[in-house]
Amino acid sequence: MITTASRPGVDPQLAALLAEMPLTSILNADALAHMRPFSSAPVEPLLAGRLIDRSEFITRADDGAEIALSVFRPTGDRTALAPCIYWIHGGGMIMGDRVANIDIPLEWLDRFGAVVVSVEYRLAPEAHGPTLVEDCYRGLLWTAEHADALGIDPSRIIVAGASAGGGLAAGVTLLARDRGTVPIAAQILICPMLDHRNSTTSSRQFTGVPAVWTGETNEFAWRLVLGDQPEDVSAYISPALAEDLSNLPTTYIDVGTAEVFRDEDVDYASRIWAAGGQAELHVWAGGVHGFDLGFPETRIGAIARRARIEWLTRTLDGMSAERGGRQ
Repeated sequence: MITTASRPGVDPQLAALLAEMPLTSILNADALAHMRPFSSAPVEPLLAGRLIDRSEFITRADDGAEIALSVFRPTGDRTALAPCIYWIHGGGMIMGDRVANIDIPLEWLDRFGAVVVSVEYRLAPEAHGPTLVEDCYRGLLWTAEHADALGIDPSRIIVAGASAGGGLAAGVTLLARDRGTVPIAAQILICPMLDHRNSTTSSRQFTGVPAVWTGETNEFAWRLVLGDQPEDVSAYISPALAEDLSNLPTTYIDVGTAEVFRDEDVDYASRIWAAGGQAELHVWAGGVHGFDLGFPETRIGAIARRARIEWLTRTLDGMSAERGGRQ
């Protein structure tokens, strides 16, 4: 019989680093208020010494709320249109900002000359339900509408995000498909937060134990996101509910074995395959939630980041070959 005490072990290098952190299994309103100011890091040190131009823009949601977007572009000649990484930050949909974990897409800017657009969506509990994913979608529409001015190739817009941002990226991709708007070329879902039900085996395995993100913290975050309508949940905010995963762009999903989101992420990839789509899935043995976000210096973190770059290389090369074949 499998019990919640039976769980995959943590990579030894990660375990040694985690042992030095004050991990807990519980998150509450007081702890959230304390954590929010520290849930991101200054972007300036990441930009220092790099040939990157940063611009700030504002678009508006349907209710008039401002949605800020940061645009990062390689400095220099922009005669050729570049691929775009539309980045959605993590933080459980309850903390973080548009420069959280921006080091990941900035690596892709360096490698591929991509334009990175990062969106500042509203957070729960101040905003609820689909408002968060609609903010992200509005930012995507703005990006597509201004593609020429930003030097973006509209046929190579890639939606990407980590953790909650990965779940929102999946929701944005579903919205764009269902509304027939922006033709998203690919999606990259890094340990995505996809299912509000919090009922998988991996959710139970990592409940009641200190961890980076636990079953309890997951339940707390979703409770803030869903507000007073927990029974009327949109598949765009909880993409695991989507009945139809056909006609999605090529997808990259990765996750660790030692984390809450493992099973919902594996299931999402499996359902994309069942619908005839293409998805590449990496399940990293011993990986905890966000292991390569917080610990890129570890061997497993470096390998995970490198695997994404290799997939992006193949994907962008395939797009170039397809475009060349149409000319």
